[in-house]
Order: sequence, then structure tokens, then C-alpha cells
Amino acid sequence: MIGLIQRVSQASVAVEEHTVGQIGRGLLVLLGVEKHDDEATARRLLDRILGYRVFPDAQGKMNLSLADIGGELLLVPQFTLAADTRKGTRPSFSSAAAPEMGKSLFEDFVAAARECHGKVATGVFGADMQVSLVNDGPVTFWLQVGAKGAES
Repeated sequence: MIGLIQRVSQASVAVEEHTVGQIGRGLLVLLGVEKHDDEATARRLLDRILGYRVFPDAQGKMNLSLADIGGELLLVPQFTLAADTRKGTRPSFSSAAAPEMGKSLFEDFVAAARECHGKVATGVFGADMQVSLVNDGPVTFWLQVGAKGAES
């Protein structure tokens, strides 16, 4: 499972010109589900995201996590993150999860995030979304957690 996390001062996601999710200070996370992912993989990625130290402490060092600052979380499903771009001029999506599996794991991820964090907004799985953000820094990290036994 892949999480592209961006530290934001604000972010929102709209579907058909209607805002479906928005946050203030926190993390915008674009989530990609790969075919070998499972609930345990999703939980490991969520734990990493909530504990990843990307917010500045009093000395300006990135020593604080989303949980530490009580920040907000915007989760947006993005299957294109699972693309293989190593060759050619067109991405391959052979490692991406099937839509049903991707939707199920995204929904599980959101439910787990709401259980342990609370301040969670989301995009809509499978929708054409417009994402707006003010990236604070800019600070962006790629986090990837593989399922146990998955092929490299």
C-alpha cells in the first residue's frame, strides 16, 4: 500500500463541484492500493502515517507527528500511485488492486483512521475528484508498506 503524504495548512477534495472533504492543518494522503495488500498492510501504513514526524517542534525541527499536533487528515484514493513507470511511455497498472479490493481496503483504512484519530475527511473512491491544497513547506513523502509474502 502506498501513501503519498503532504503536510498542508489546508486541503479539500471536490466531486462534481461539491466539496466532499476538507481539512485545516494536517496531512493530505493520496492512497494507492496494490494487489497484494491486505488489512494488516493498511493498518501498518496508517500507523506510520499517524506517527510520521513531519511537523516542526519549537526549534523548527521535524519532530512532531500528526497525532502529536492533533492535526487533521484528508484521505484520497488514487489508484494511479500503483503504476509501474519503469519503462515505456505509458504506465502499467498490473500491480494495482482490482477496483473491488481497492475500495474495500480504502474503506477499511478510513474506518481505522476514524477509530484512532477522529479528525478524518475523505475523497470518493472511483470518482473524478479535484484536489486542492496548500502544501506547507513544501513537505511531501512517499510511504510504502508491502503485504507479507508479496512479490517485490
